[in-house]
Amino acid sequence: MHITKRRLVTASVLVSMISLAACGGSDEPKTAATSATSVVQKASEAVSSSVAASAAATPPAESAAPTASTPAVGGKLKMWVMGSDGKSFSELVKKFTADTGVKVDVEGIPWDNVNDKLTTSVASGKGPDVLQIGLSNLAAFRAADALKDLTPDLAKYPTLASESFIDGMAADKLNGSGPVVTVPWVSDTRVLFYRDDLLEAAGIQEPPATWTEFHDYAVKLAAAGGKGKHGYYIPQWDQSLPSIFTWQSGGEVEDASGKVTFDTPEFKRAADFYLSFYKDKAVPMNADFDQTQGFVSGSAPMLVSGPYLAKAIDDAAPELKGKWKVAPLPKGDTGTSVVAGSTLGVWKTSKNADAAMALLDYLSQPATQVEWFKLSNELPTVKAALADPVMTSDPTVAVYSKQLEDAKLLPLAPKWGQIATEQLNALNGIALKGADKDKTLAALNEAVAELQK
Repeated sequence: MHITKRRLVTASVLVSMISLAACGGSDEPKTAATSATSVVQKASEAVSSSVAASAAATPPAESAAPTASTPAVGGKLKMWVMGSDGKSFSELVKKFTADTGVKVDVEGIPWDNVNDKLTTSVASGKGPDVLQIGLSNLAAFRAADALKDLTPDLAKYPTLASESFIDGMAADKLNGSGPVVTVPWVSDTRVLFYRDDLLEAAGIQEPPATWTEFHDYAVKLAAAGGKGKHGYYIPQWDQSLPSIFTWQSGGEVEDASGKVTFDTPEFKRAADFYLSFYKDKAVPMNADFDQTQGFVSGSAPMLVSGPYLAKAIDDAAPELKGKWKVAPLPKGDTGTSVVAGSTLGVWKTSKNADAAMALLDYLSQPATQVEWFKLSNELPTVKAALADPVMTSDPTVAVYSKQLEDAKLLPLAPKWGQIATEQLNALNGIALKGADKDKTLAALNEAVAELQK
């Protein structure tokens, strides 16, 4: 097939965006994403125009999306599972194949190899039938027009209705007012991890339940620990924490028109709370602080992190079993956390749309979601799955599930990464370099407004 220069440009732009964004369910530092955010945002704008021109230049036989009635060719589907070897997912879909006769060819795509896969697929118009999409990558897929509009088919699959999923990650939240191109798959959130043995040694009997307790306990723990010890740890790369504190202040990070804004009383209150931990020397100042080792050693006995940290702690220090716990986030006006994770979509040029929709339906059934949790330890997005005894019987998992009831998505706008980087630069400048708070936040608001013109 002849590939036009314009389509190759489009593919390369999309891949630039994807390579600089990590999966929305990760809680690790994203150095590349942070340092090259401006490239990501420019790419987002370029993709939209390039893809539109490419579609106009592509023969109808190549670009036309199949209708919902297109039969599955050979009874097979190709599925991309990101950041995985695919073996566990192949196990998960065995029942789907047994029930439907549709074979699912699962390909695990390590994040390091996503570039090459997407370059080829967007340039040629040929991708998998079904794919997993990290939330931080969703804007890029939308901009590339790579995903099939699922709206006409949803009535056939009540399992995929928005009300089936947790409110923070329901299909209507993911797709906004546009066409439904993706449905939830797995979720992630942030809770409070704490060393109850160290809290008790400092005379603290329960984890902090309020902002006041959170701050005061952190200061007390830092003092009790002595030199080189802290009460809490703020990852200087964490783009979600300022938004979490803003929501907990009763505010939003998007205005009524959908634009990101930090020019609100609630954000100022959130910034003051964020900065108070630095002001009172309760958190480490060094950017290379390792949160797992800090938690294990006791130099940071409280952390706000995701479920992945539990396994990291168990792997690093199994002897700590029974000496740490998790709790819902301490409350300001609310205890709202962030919801992250990944979604599922159908490639726009899939010739197996019926079978692809049936697979999405299967993956959204409560029993399937619980089974995937057993196989992968990734949290469901389906409410009925989170209520399953398998989930509720584990006290740690029960906290994750409870927190998901009060959790919100970060903005899905293409420029969010660059905006969030500006926000972190401002807060870190105040906390670490002593920049004037009022002037720095005013400059931040100007920069955010300029980015969204």
